[in-house]
Amino acid sequence: MVITVIEGFNMIVYGSVVPLLLTDTTLHVTDEQTGLIGGFLYIGAILGSVVSPALAERIGRKRVLILAVGLFAFGALLTGISVSAMMLGIARFVTGFGVGGSLTTAMTVARNCAPSRRASLVVTITMAGIPLGGVIASLVAIPVLPAFGWRAMFFIGGGTALAILTAVAVMTIPANTPQELAGRQWSSRRKLTTLFGGKGALIAAVIALCAIANMVAWQGLNVWATQAMVARGYSLGTALLFTFTLTGAAVAGSFLSAWAADRRGCALVAVLTAACTLAGLLGMLALPPSIVTTTSCIALMGIGGHSTMNLIHTTTADIYPLPVRATALGWSNGTSFIGAFLGPVIGGAAVASGGAQGLFTAFGAAAAICLVAVFVLYLTDRASNSKAADAISDGSPAGEPSVGVKAST
Repeated sequence: MVITVIEGFNMIVYGSVVPLLLTDTTLHVTDEQTGLIGGFLYIGAILGSVVSPALAERIGRKRVLILAVGLFAFGALLTGISVSAMMLGIARFVTGFGVGGSLTTAMTVARNCAPSRRASLVVTITMAGIPLGGVIASLVAIPVLPAFGWRAMFFIGGGTALAILTAVAVMTIPANTPQELAGRQWSSRRKLTTLFGGKGALIAAVIALCAIANMVAWQGLNVWATQAMVARGYSLGTALLFTFTLTGAAVAGSFLSAWAADRRGCALVAVLTAACTLAGLLGMLALPPSIVTTTSCIALMGIGGHSTMNLIHTTTADIYPLPVRATALGWSNGTSFIGAFLGPVIGGAAVASGGAQGLFTAFGAAAAICLVAVFVLYLTDRASNSKAADAISDGSPAGEPSVGVKAST
């Protein structure tokens, strides 16, 4: 979680500095360019998520974590010294590659060390670092941005990332757990065939649609919420407090949803959290603007966006056979970063054409698609639970479950 806190800071800090980037005469960036640059981080993260599982099997997950954390620390420092839009985009891409690799690896390590009855809680603790890092970024931005400008925020992020390398270097990561050993028993080709062949391909498509649609709304809000609040007439300080509410509600809501998921099922709770995101966005469009209504709607968006992604990851980890877990998590992470790339870009276009109202309309459509897709994932998950129960009642021999039958730890 400490690793993901630093990742969250370096990911979400960009949204806090957008108003100052747009007024920086050394960069000369437009709304559309700002959204595109924000999305470059997620292109890098997609590649990092895909590469890291295979690399970890060759050199070990600890070494992958060290390489990935060092890479996004370098990217953050490079962002702070950027003098052009192109340099800024390259720096965010480098940051994203490190974030994708470390996030997928950290999540796999956490899930492999967790018992099934606590899977949602352990994944949530790990992933809580992302919005918690965003909370820290929002709080740090309030005094730092007016006094030192936007570059100081990235120097802080890069410096803390370098500091965390020490903790990663001394951390012990179990290499011979049953989950790790199971992953080594299957070839990469067999894992990919299981993930994308037959029924596995349909499940993978549903997971991708859930992840992409959710992250379009969630990460788009992380980048554009501050600017949208400024456009609605709030001061920068008040807008940053709204951003704090968004990420703070994400942290609190993720633990509540994890508690419910370990008792009622992660896919079912994901339907409820996805509905929270949609309700918050519809409220921003339909309710009269005020501090109370805006805070309430933003809190719903925070609870829904982050929690839904956690629960999608947890469902993905369990719905495929155990040896495929790391590869499946790489898929859910990689596709989520596709949505995270599209979110800032779509947000930039929406703000340019329709202001804050256009922004919430675009993300509301994405949240509606996510809700439908997550409901389909819930039905798939329920069917897999039913098959697993039938196999036990029939006295079927133990062994690796087929795709769509719950893997247990």
